Amino acid sequence: MFEKVSFTVHHGQRVGISGSNGCGKSSLFAMVLDLIHPDTGEFSIQSGFIIAHVAQELSATDQPAIEFVIDGDKELRDIQQQLVHAESQQNGERAAELYSNLETINGYTANSRAAILLSGLGFKQSELTNSVSSFSGGWRVRLNLAKALMCRSDVLLLDEPTNHLDLDAVMWLQEWLQSYAGTLLLISHDRDFLDAVVSHVLHMEQQSATLYTGNYSQFERARAERLAQQQSNFERQQKERAHMQSYVSRFKAQATKAKQAQSRIKALERMELISAAHIDSPFHFEFFQPERVSNPMIKAEKVTLAYGDNVILSSVSLSIKPGDRLALLGPNGAGKSTLIKLLAGESTASTGTLEPAESLKIGYFAQHQLEHLDGAASPLLHIQRLNKKATERDLRNFLGGFGFHGDKALELVAPFSGGEKARLALAILVYQKPNLLLLDEPTNHLDIEMRHALSSALQEFAGAMIIVSHDRHLLRTITDQFLLVANGAITPFDGDLDDYADWVKTQARNTKKDDSNKNALPSKGRKQLDAKNRQKFKPLHDALKKAEKKLDGLYVKQQQIEKQLADNDLYSTERKPELAIMLEKKSALDKDVITAEEQWLDAQQAIEGIN
Repeated sequence: MFEKVSFTVHHGQRVGISGSNGCGKSSLFAMVLDLIHPDTGEFSIQSGFIIAHVAQELSATDQPAIEFVIDGDKELRDIQQQLVHAESQQNGERAAELYSNLETINGYTANSRAAILLSGLGFKQSELTNSVSSFSGGWRVRLNLAKALMCRSDVLLLDEPTNHLDLDAVMWLQEWLQSYAGTLLLISHDRDFLDAVVSHVLHMEQQSATLYTGNYSQFERARAERLAQQQSNFERQQKERAHMQSYVSRFKAQATKAKQAQSRIKALERMELISAAHIDSPFHFEFFQPERVSNPMIKAEKVTLAYGDNVILSSVSLSIKPGDRLALLGPNGAGKSTLIKLLAGESTASTGTLEPAESLKIGYFAQHQLEHLDGAASPLLHIQRLNKKATERDLRNFLGGFGFHGDKALELVAPFSGGEKARLALAILVYQKPNLLLLDEPTNHLDIEMRHALSSALQEFAGAMIIVSHDRHLLRTITDQFLLVANGAITPFDGDLDDYADWVKTQARNTKKDDSNKNALPSKGRKQLDAKNRQKFKPLHDALKKAEKKLDGLYVKQQQIEKQLADNDLYSTERKPELAIMLEKKSALDKDVITAEEQWLDAQQAIEGIN
């Protein structure tokens, strides 16, 4: 992984760990956690330091979510246990000492601290006492993250913490980490997140590691200077500059677009240095020119989207024209993914009309599609199925742009990492020559080099696109217009992403005021409201529990079969029949999981809508 590497991280520094997938970032974390040890050289960390990290396993216990998170403060739990023992022994002196210790570590504020963490990560007040097992896999990942943040640690290790978060939660986590007093080691491929949080960057490549001072943009500049001799071709950079400059020229004079134009100007100022830092990227691809484009490409009129009786979006009217580059903003559960699914044809409107153009060719990317890849097929076979007349050489050249070189293009997809599957899904999408892109969190699992390649390709895409993403750098560089999805409606958002951050904070303050007003209801009024809500929620909660129970069983089966597929011997020639059966089982199981998760999501969104 790395050889003869030397660096020192001092207390209080916030270090971003950068490098391509497979370079050893997670192995470095394992060494800090004392799970693996160096073959040569020395690794040391100050004795007595408390290290917090996000657990990989997804717990499925009946413990309330808030209690699960409070468990992260191990010193608090230890004192509480000792108090129970001291009081059972009627040891007043020891109990008094422990109560004093409890006050010293702010133990009496544990519940409020845990509630703040959960709220910031997107949990509703009404969900804090729900059992851990009642949440889906993605939300359990958030619980594990909250538990790690709850620990009063000296060192905090975070490995891709934003992958399962929406934009609102990413912005909240960013602010929380900025005030973290300990030493932070952060693996992330989100450039804006790194820029806002880290004070140093440890860059790992070619079995080496170099520690740079400054945030990610400053690291890119420093690395660009080191790679100056490689600057022989700036064609990609010039394309990026031309696209961004055209936006500035078109919209700089418009008041509603001025802030977005200014962000483009700032990005242009540092474009040359960024291109140099990525000149040796292993990923190079571009979208094909759409064959036919109509205007409008797709039109929605007075569309209502609902789950049962619960309306998610109402009276939605939207016309997508060639060249539109739209980003959807809004809180979790507001209906962003629901709208994308409708446009992709994966769901239907309750009322209203949706009119696609005859020439419409959609390229849809969503996380659940990774599970629809054929685990028993290779990347080459996936593309060959799209065009049986294409030569193997041409297809291999195409796949090479997505990092599938040589024998990698012939390997079975089943054991691929999340990043490799995401790259293959994008390759399949690109090869089908879409004229409308619908992208729902396309950068999850992608490293910075692949994100940069995707951004460059999207800037040159000649069709229209609608995107949901928590990657703010991607949104700034490829989109021209923001749409706000909130309160059951879709409206233009004329500000930039900084304005959106302010909007999110304002909404949070208003929600707190609303909660205070509800709590101020007379006792009788509160009881009547609670009874009415219980009646309204019961069928939804029943559906949610049924979906949860089914999901838990499927997750266990999924983990079992994935463990079996991790056995390298299974891929030997003599065990091919066994592997084929196993892959068929996994494919069927993955589809069952997707169906169950959608049922869970439907019930969850219905409850959120009533809330």
